[in-house]
Amino acid sequence: MNSYKILQIIKDDDFAEIPNHGNWIESQSVIFAKEIRDNIFLLFVVNKDPQKDSVRAMIAKFDCIESISLKEPSQLMFYLTLQKSEDLHYFEKYMNITQLH
Repeated sequence: MNSYKILQIIKDDDFAEIPNHGNWIESQSVIFAKEIRDNIFLLFVVNKDPQKDSVRAMIAKFDCIESISLKEPSQLMFYLTLQKSEDLHYFEKYMNITQLH
């Protein structure tokens, strides 16, 4: 999957790039986060290694945005590895459904 489309969505939707300290996310990955509810964040983790063109999407609870790369989430509510274009389509459908509730 080409991660360019996801990076474009991230940039257009005001995600914050989180400094990755490599504590629970691989050090060669870039973390983007956006708070969607109190202390609940939508994360995109993009692997910078061109041999591993993968993007992971997560919805997780953290103490604050500053703790995202420092420690694991206190609760992981959703996790999806986006490897094909269809995965992004399913993720978009999931996000639309959850926004209705």
